[in-house]
Order: sequence, then structure tokens, then C-alpha cells
Amino acid sequence: MSQLVVNLAKIQCSMAVPPMHPAGLTVTPDKMTTGANQPAANIMDNVVGKNIAPFVMCQAKANPTVIAATAAAMGTPTPAACVPVFPGPWTPGASKTKIKNMPALHSGCTLTCAYGGTVSITMAGQTTITVS
Repeated sequence: MSQLVVNLAKIQCSMAVPPMHPAGLTVTPDKMTTGANQPAANIMDNVVGKNIAPFVMCQAKANPTVIAATAAAMGTPTPAACVPVFPGPWTPGASKTKIKNMPALHSGCTLTCAYGGTVSITMAGQTTITVS
């Protein structure tokens, strides 16, 4: 079983610079509040600007801002501002636990960016509630 992810969980992207700089996940208060006194997340909490703030810098070669910065640096790979694009929800999601009729988000889920990075959960925001 994995830990249920709640508001203020910590996430990180494999293409972020620096790579270990965790960001926060924001879960809107319209979701179920858990015993951790925070709203619980589901797999659809993947919206940039609402649930996920852009990471500071990105080094993904497919990111348009990285492509432009690299071209401006005469081909030297150059990280640039991050504005991630998530074409799908977090996966795999809890198989049995639902939050607002969608699979609950758990600590083993990942989110794939269209530019090649993978966002993972480094801290679920609470340690007592598990889901399956």
C-alpha cells in the first residue's frame, strides 16, 4: 500500500534544474479533507498553475524554451524557464480508493511531461493514511 497524497505534498521533476529541488502540490479545498486535515488529491490534480507551479528551470531537450536558449548559446545545452505540459493524468492512481469519483493519488504515482520529464512524489504530505 502507498501513502495518500494530500495538499502540500512535495514533488520533483527529473528534468528540473536543480534536479532535487522539490516543489509543492496544491490540492483545492473542494476535495475530501483527510484525517491529516488537508484535502486529498486524485489523479486529475495535474493542472499547471492550479495544482503544480512551474519548476524553476528545465533541461529537457524537447522544451521550446530550452531549444531557444540552446540555439542562442550557439548549440551549448542551456536550461531555460520551465512551463510543463501534462497531456495526461497522474498514473497509475489507486485501484480501489476514489476521491471525487477519480482514483486517489498515491505516493507511487508519476506524471509525464510532454517535453520528456517525469514528475514524482517525494513526500505525500502525510504519513498515516494509505490507499490501495
